[in-house]
Amino acid sequence: MVSLEDIRAAETRIAGHIIRTPLVYSPTLSERTGARVYLKLEMLQKAGSFKVRGATNTILSRIDAVREHGVVAASAGNHAQGVAVAAHAAGVRATIVMPSWASIAKQEATRGYGAEVLLHGSSLEESIARAGELARGGMLFIHPYDDDEVIAGQGTIGTEILEDLPGTDLIIVPVGGGGLIAGIATAAKALRPGIRIVGVQAAACPSAPEAVSAGTPVRVSAQATIADGIRVAETGSRTFPVLRDLVDSIVLVSENNIADAMLLLLERKHIVAEGAGAAPLAALLGGSIAIPAGSTVVLVISGGNVDSAQLFRIVRQAMARQGRILRFSVMLNDCPGALAGLLSVIATQGGNIVHIDHTEGAGDVPVMMARVEIEVETRGREHADALLDAITNAGYPVTTGS
Repeated sequence: MVSLEDIRAAETRIAGHIIRTPLVYSPTLSERTGARVYLKLEMLQKAGSFKVRGATNTILSRIDAVREHGVVAASAGNHAQGVAVAAHAAGVRATIVMPSWASIAKQEATRGYGAEVLLHGSSLEESIARAGELARGGMLFIHPYDDDEVIAGQGTIGTEILEDLPGTDLIIVPVGGGGLIAGIATAAKALRPGIRIVGVQAAACPSAPEAVSAGTPVRVSAQATIADGIRVAETGSRTFPVLRDLVDSIVLVSENNIADAMLLLLERKHIVAEGAGAAPLAALLGGSIAIPAGSTVVLVISGGNVDSAQLFRIVRQAMARQGRILRFSVMLNDCPGALAGLLSVIATQGGNIVHIDHTEGAGDVPVMMARVEIEVETRGREHADALLDAITNAGYPVTTGS
């Protein structure tokens, strides 16, 4: 198993190659929880996630062996970019095997960091198999999580947290294959034995808690999740002992909780976090972790690499679920002033119209009538309900959910 000495060596090795990310206090989250809540902003790391730490440590610890043939990795996201950045900084050639469905944005980002991208396979497992074939030709295969140098590199987040905030009582960490939490737990428990380490995984892919329950890594059926960075169907064999022995608990969060956390980070802290990065906040706000009043809590915001179109959809859906975006339709008499009357009611109630569609002559719209579909921004569920009541009381038949 990785030791604190290994992590300290990694810290020295990668200094100057990575960003020492800030640890910032959140008044909003502290007020909500009664604790002192801080955010470790790994989304500000090179390539947008913590992955560059482990990749840099792995490459630099074996630099003489990789100069000739380079390194190879398989990933559809953050690991790909982390390895590409680390290899480029070390002057080493990198080849990244990505599944055919990997997003174009992530392919181009990986190429932009200097790596050669090979598209192979319809699953990540097939991509990993191809990377293994390349490694047999002399290239060094860098595993995304199940490797001691990778774990030690990620563990430098733990030492940074406790150097910046020695009195930390609890660190909440996203869990996928386990490399990040294994490194942080190893460092934190060695430096502050009484500290609590809690892992968070998406309920759509509960491989970490299932492994702890079974006493060994087990493969689970992984469903689609917006936290794709922690969608790992089986915990690593090298990371599992740390999960078992040093992590106090692992909780699961829903897709809605993750989306709400992403929206909160964006609006209150102006932080763009991917689903995996927002998972610790989702767990904190969801009430699944006991937080003693006055305790000092750190959330590891592990990455910010989220596709812009996906982020837009997540934010819109979260706002609609919270009642902050209200969608409804009304059938109006198709005559002058009818629409103006409806809009006047909305304005009087303080609703902000963000989209309107006026349809007449459609097959399902009666002659002399028009269907108006409206999207209104509100202050929340109570305001949305009051707005609907006002429209109905003004004589307009409302259909919601359109």
